[in-house]
Order: sequence, then structure tokens, then C-alpha cells
Amino acid sequence: MRTVDDFKNGQVLLIDKPLEWTSFQVVNKLRWHIKQRFHLKKIKVGHAGTLDPLATGLLIICTGKETKNINTYQGQVKEYTGTFTLGATTPSYDLETEINQTFSTAHITANLLTETTQQFTGNIQQKPPIFSAIKKDGKRLYELARKGETTEIKAREVTVFEFEITNVTLPEVSFRIVCSKGTYIRSIAYDFGVALNSGAHLSALRRTKIGDYAVKNALKIEEFINSLEVE
Repeated sequence: MRTVDDFKNGQVLLIDKPLEWTSFQVVNKLRWHIKQRFHLKKIKVGHAGTLDPLATGLLIICTGKETKNINTYQGQVKEYTGTFTLGATTPSYDLETEINQTFSTAHITANLLTETTQQFTGNIQQKPPIFSAIKKDGKRLYELARKGETTEIKAREVTVFEFEITNVTLPEVSFRIVCSKGTYIRSIAYDFGVALNSGAHLSALRRTKIGDYAVKNALKIEEFINSLEVE
């Protein structure tokens, strides 16, 4: 049974983020319920690594003094599973925006897909999506993108430790990727499409691991709230 002191001294909560929730909405929801349960005016609660609203899966939430260690959790290796849809691109590289170009997929084979993954394994250069939370000149890139403004984004080095194709039902291709902090799976989707001489966008994404923490051990938001009431 967790006490108010447990939450103040620091807890690491594993939460399975639902689709269409922002990471900040999850933090705010949990903070509100912890405050209500223990009649607190304030308590520190933060997440260790953003998930896009269209992604699901593991969020590490820290409370109290444990929020000081958020950067340690953020820096750990991540594992994702998901789906690329081939033959079409979107400006955001995912389903946030509408399809803007279509391409043939007639030449794509299972062997070509497997061979192409090798181009994206190891240390790679990638440009973050224009629809991202990275700041430039004090503004987030997605704010500029939604206004139709273009800006030059510098490529950055990230590391992909594992990249495997787990299922192919064209135009959908399922994958598993293990990568370093700062890797944009949406950018891999776009670049993968280019490398295939086609196009691609990310149509589903789930974070399954952060370091040694796994989503199979995470609680749904309602499960966590119910556990507070039991305690």
C-alpha cells in the first residue's frame, strides 16, 4: 500500500498510454488523482519521454523526488512496434495530416524490405519531422508547420540497434525497432519509403520498452486510479 510519503519521496509509475491522449494529459490526470486521494495542494509529477497522441504504450511517470531522475530514464534505449503504410506520404509522416503524394508499390518484395532495413541499422543520420515538438527560434516546429511555414531542419545522429520486419500485408508493413533516445520512428517511416523508391508513413506505433521497463507491466490509467482508491 503506497502512502502519501511514498509519492512525495518518489515513485516510478509504468502507464500504458491510450490512443489520442497527449503525454501531458496523462501526467495531469495522474497528478490530479494523487492530489485528491491524499488531499495535497501540490506534488511533482512528470513523464520520462513524450509519446505522440497517435502512439500508445509505455510512459514512465515519476513523482516527488524521483522527478529529478527523469533524464536518466529518458536516455535509456527504447523499443517500438508498429506499422508503416507504403505507397503514400503525409506532411507529418503519420496520420495527423492527410496524404499528399502516392506511389507505386508493385516492385516491393519481402526481400527488398528486409534488405532495406539494413540501411537504417547502426548509427544513422535523420531529420526530425517538421511536425515535431523540437524548438527553433523559441517556437516549436509543429507550430510553424501548422501555419504553413517552412524551416530548415538539421539532420542528427541516432542509433538503431535492431530493425526487423515482422509482417507484410502490402501496403502495410509491421515492424519492431530498438533505438536510442531522440529517434523519430516517423522519420524512419518516411526515409524507409524513399529508400524503397516508393513512399511511406507511420500508421500505428506502440512503445513496448524503455530500458528494462516493459509495457506488459504497465497499468492502464483507470487501473492506476482504481489502485489509489483501494489504497
